Amino acid sequence: MASPTEENYLKALFNLANSQGEITLSELASRLEVSLPTANSMVKSLQKSNWLNYEKYKPLTLTPEGRRLAASIIRKHRLTEMFLVDVMKFGWEEVHEVAEQIEHIHAPKFFDRMDEMLGHPAADPHGSPIPDIEGKLEQQSYVPLSSVLPGQKVQLLALSNSSAEFLEFLNSRGLSLGLTLTVISTERFDQSMVIGYLEHPSETLSGKVCERLLVCVQTAAAKIT
Repeated sequence: MASPTEENYLKALFNLANSQGEITLSELASRLEVSLPTANSMVKSLQKSNWLNYEKYKPLTLTPEGRRLAASIIRKHRLTEMFLVDVMKFGWEEVHEVAEQIEHIHAPKFFDRMDEMLGHPAADPHGSPIPDIEGKLEQQSYVPLSSVLPGQKVQLLALSNSSAEFLEFLNSRGLSLGLTLTVISTERFDQSMVIGYLEHPSETLSGKVCERLLVCVQTAAAKIT
């Protein structure tokens, strides 16, 4: 059984892996805000448990067992966030820290019941996919709002950043998942965008915010005159 610290490393490795499943030691240390020697020591421990493939000067890769375990931790975290929002009515900006603690509980029946009560959700409150019981993760094909052309309508379905500060900002602008957004214009100088939605016919968002909003395009671009 993995310790909470080991689980945090496995979760970080899972989230950092590129399309080839590779992670560098420096990326891992940076994500967890630890020194390289500290990360290296834990990597060797994970290798001994057969959760990680490690060779000096080569990228790290999770073993099949390590990937399965990492996905199960992420599953518990995201199910917990959804339960806190849907059932307990927490705000989506309030749930991360609570889920960080609950994800380390080793009680499969508890999380299976949670999943059942929620109706087997595919994504958490921030639009991130929830791994299934086998650890498989459904790939998303969303694009950042910043890539959308003026005249297009899109649906806001996920976020690439779910920090409490960012979520509170979205709350202040009345932005939530599921909304239909109309791109009105894009400022070439700073990539800010003017969008319309609900009671906000003309809201300006910075380029940084637009990069973090993941959307699905609903219509073809309209001709702007």
